[in-house]
Amino acid sequence: MALLEIKNLHARIGDTDILHGINLTINRGEVHAIMGPNGSGKSTLSYVLSGRNGYEITEGDILLDGESLLEMEADERARAGMFLAFQYPVELPGVGGMAFLRAAVNARLREQGEDEVDQLGFVKLVRAKATELGIKDDMLKRAVNVGFSGGEKKRYEILQMALLNPSIAILDETDSGLDVDALKIVSEGVNSQRGPEIGMVVITHYQRLLSHIVPDFVHILSAGKIIKTGDKSLALDVEENGYTDLMENANVA
Repeated sequence: MALLEIKNLHARIGDTDILHGINLTINRGEVHAIMGPNGSGKSTLSYVLSGRNGYEITEGDILLDGESLLEMEADERARAGMFLAFQYPVELPGVGGMAFLRAAVNARLREQGEDEVDQLGFVKLVRAKATELGIKDDMLKRAVNVGFSGGEKKRYEILQMALLNPSIAILDETDSGLDVDALKIVSEGVNSQRGPEIGMVVITHYQRLLSHIVPDFVHILSAGKIIKTGDKSLALDVEENGYTDLMENANVA
């Protein structure tokens, strides 16, 4: 059974149709990159998959482990195993980082029918994962994302992913706002979470991220449709030649 199946997905926000029939199958252990020009629907796809309010699915289905997500709220999808790393992670003043992480992890454990982790055990778990990802203790003591640099926010999201152990992770322009050094650090964190049981969707404008997080498949999205699919070499072609020829060949205005 496929991990994630997107079937003829159409979606809109308000009166504007954005997605026009997305079909995509992701299996465990695979990394799929989605590229496309501004306005192609990349971030909309991530929001629709994760259940963000304001987006209406007008046709099609989204299946996670064979179960439709359409009637699930965002928190239900997260507990079922879906993780979204935001393009611009938000600050949560007054919300302690450790309390936030523990609440999220225990919600996921309850959904899986497992025992919650106690405070002492959780602190040990977080510190072990944080050390692996190069995250210092002082970041864990702050409110969520408050005072973090762009790179720190992205690393904190990778820590969340490592702790939550999702079955499908959607990374929405993880490279946004990162300099070269931060991009390398964040990419190393993402790569450390790759494995046979997790699928990943990496959404990006640029090939530079895919030099660090090498995908198994690359899909070009334009005007709400996937117009071409290939291997990692497709991203290199886009970097060299842009999207114009691909869009013209697909008869996309």
